[in-house]
Amino acid sequence: MLALDFINIGNGDCILIREMEGTRQKFALMVDFGHDCLIRDDHPGELDPRSQRIYAGDFLRELGVTHLDVALATHFHRDHIGGLSRVLDAVTIDRFYTTYLPPENAPELAPFHPDNNLPKAARNALLCLQIYTEALQSHPDRIKQFELVPGTETISLQLTPDLKMDILCGEPALYRRQKEIYDAAFNGERNGYELVRWAKSMNVCSLRQRLYYHGKEIVLGGDAYAHVWETVNLTPCDILKVPHHASFDSTSRKLLEKLQPKTAVVTVAARRPDERPHPYVVSLLQEYVENLYFTDAVEIPGLVEPQFHKSVHLEVE
Repeated sequence: MLALDFINIGNGDCILIREMEGTRQKFALMVDFGHDCLIRDDHPGELDPRSQRIYAGDFLRELGVTHLDVALATHFHRDHIGGLSRVLDAVTIDRFYTTYLPPENAPELAPFHPDNNLPKAARNALLCLQIYTEALQSHPDRIKQFELVPGTETISLQLTPDLKMDILCGEPALYRRQKEIYDAAFNGERNGYELVRWAKSMNVCSLRQRLYYHGKEIVLGGDAYAHVWETVNLTPCDILKVPHHASFDSTSRKLLEKLQPKTAVVTVAARRPDERPHPYVVSLLQEYVENLYFTDAVEIPGLVEPQFHKSVHLEVE
């Protein structure tokens, strides 16, 4: 049996996938690691006292998971990479798939140093990279092997005899550009214009995954906007992790007609001030899927009633 937990880390993505034999874990994969804060500093407001948001590392501890066979970072926004340090506090990892590795002995990026004189978006891009780098530097023995995803082709992995995963990329030039910009940052260059441009491109190069298990297919959309992949050759799936927190440009009718998911999960924080999830996208999903779930207690009058849970837990036989 395949157990999927779309963890309620508040803002962001963190997905735990385990192949189980009874109560024994045979294999574990984690895709993204959530935010480093349960309440984002740019989304002020106290949590509902009924909230069950939880850090990914604490969720792993509650399940008794101490080891991941595979982990994958789709991209380096804070709400996907911010929780990595807490995850590494809780588990060891055999193979870590990523589109960028910081240089050895990478220096402090100091994104908010007053001498940077950078616009906010550029500072935030550096902050995300710094959080990722510090997580790796502070846990040098927790990851056995790094696997660099070049972004030039689909990578197919036979994870177990019954579980296969394809890692799907965006435009190859983006990953080359990412390396240039990040390497330059670690070399002390602070080009605000280039950093801001990259901050706007990061979601476009988000990795996507397609998993195959016992004839069922699961698509994890990362933060890739609908227009990035609605034109590629897609086949139907059973479960869809809705891209980019169900923002307005995350999902289209064309994409859903190709994927035809029976179940969809939206990884999103309740009461976000930026229309994520967007009511139009929620309505569209309700039109196409039999079962629609939200990781946090989302409430949209007339569309969605809040449900409080630590994860959306699904099982595939």
